[in-house]
Amino acid sequence: MAVARVLVYGGKGALGATCVSYFKSKDWWVASVDLFPNEEAHANVVVSKTDSWTEQNEEIQPKVEEILDGNKLDAIICVAGGWAGGSAKSKAVVKNADLMFKQSVWTSLISASIASKHLKENGLLTLTGAQPSLGATPGMLGYGMAKAAVHQLVKGLADEKGGLPTNASVLAILPMTLDTPGNRKGMPNADFNQWTPLEYVANLLFEWTQGSDVPPRGSLVKLNTQDGLSSYEIHTGELL
Repeated sequence: MAVARVLVYGGKGALGATCVSYFKSKDWWVASVDLFPNEEAHANVVVSKTDSWTEQNEEIQPKVEEILDGNKLDAIICVAGGWAGGSAKSKAVVKNADLMFKQSVWTSLISASIASKHLKENGLLTLTGAQPSLGATPGMLGYGMAKAAVHQLVKGLADEKGGLPTNASVLAILPMTLDTPGNRKGMPNADFNQWTPLEYVANLLFEWTQGSDVPPRGSLVKLNTQDGLSSYEIHTGELL
């Protein structure tokens, strides 16, 4: 039986590392793309080109082709990202927005390009948006813009002219707040029972790769946690 293969873009971050561990525990071959290697992954693509989008893409694409060695991917999971705030009055608003686009938009489009070449027909591509970006984000303009761009990208990829392999699924998960060490450190007095556990997300993504209750192609899937119970729902409204 052929080995199932997944590429986790952002595989050294909190959610990415959880996904790497989870899929590896299910006997999948796992590759990580990140600024630093994930020692648990079977293969790593370490990103060094961070100043130019085109240079980063040109660095990553041949490295991915090399580690795959002719094999196709069953899934590509892009969970790279981060957070930075700032209204228009903030001195750092442009700097922070630049970082947000690098972390969320660059990675998402490069993941989509990888999927166009290396994802199996009927495979799964998941990107990471954010629930706040379904509305106005005045205190975090760059973050809101970047995540809204990811939502738009998913809609474009879901179209038959979007360039993905035949019958490939493309979705975005839209967390509110993930229960990461960084978030706990930054908001130590928050109610963590209202945050979505990383293990829940990793398990959900795995279930979708198994064809279990996969949302329709192009869905924006809101992840909700209330009093320690996590669930998801498909966003049915319009994009901004």
